[in-house]
Amino acid sequence: MTPGARRALDAASRLFYERGIHAVGVDLIAAEAGVTKKTLYDRFGSKEQIVVEYLADRDERWRAFLAPYLAAATTPEDRILAVFDAVRDWAEDHLAKGCTMVNAHAEISDPAHPAYPIITGQKAWMLALFTELAGEIAPARAARLGRTLMLLHEGALVAHGLRIFPAALDEAREDAADLLRLSGAGR
Repeated sequence: MTPGARRALDAASRLFYERGIHAVGVDLIAAEAGVTKKTLYDRFGSKEQIVVEYLADRDERWRAFLAPYLAAATTPEDRILAVFDAVRDWAEDHLAKGCTMVNAHAEISDPAHPAYPIITGQKAWMLALFTELAGEIAPARAARLGRTLMLLHEGALVAHGLRIFPAALDEAREDAADLLRLSGAGR
């Protein structure tokens, strides 16, 4: 990616997250990035493609951020709780307004939009991760436990973003630990 394209994507990412995807136009992205609209269209082709790359970049960065947390965990229970630890730490710099994918879905709910598979794919990946981790603990109940953990995670993201109550992400982690203990899966 050229330096100008990187600046454009960084500017678009910040603006889309702060203001909303539909509220931000190509003119503003170009001005914030210090590039021309022609540079944006030459590199990305359309605003829709900028949105796709914004969401894909955000997902890739989340997965890279999460990986060392999972790698450092030594037990299946710890790996599940590591996801909650990672999201709490990620939130410090990346979730002031809640989950990027949830926010994007509020604006892009049409399955024909090219960003839609990125949004739903990220959530499907999270569900598959929780289900896989749950399978290490309770293979017969992996799907159900994975869905419950996903609900805790997603609910915490929404509550955090809306500032429904303080420490929603920490409470979700505690609830996940309780769930693992109550289900006989935890220590």
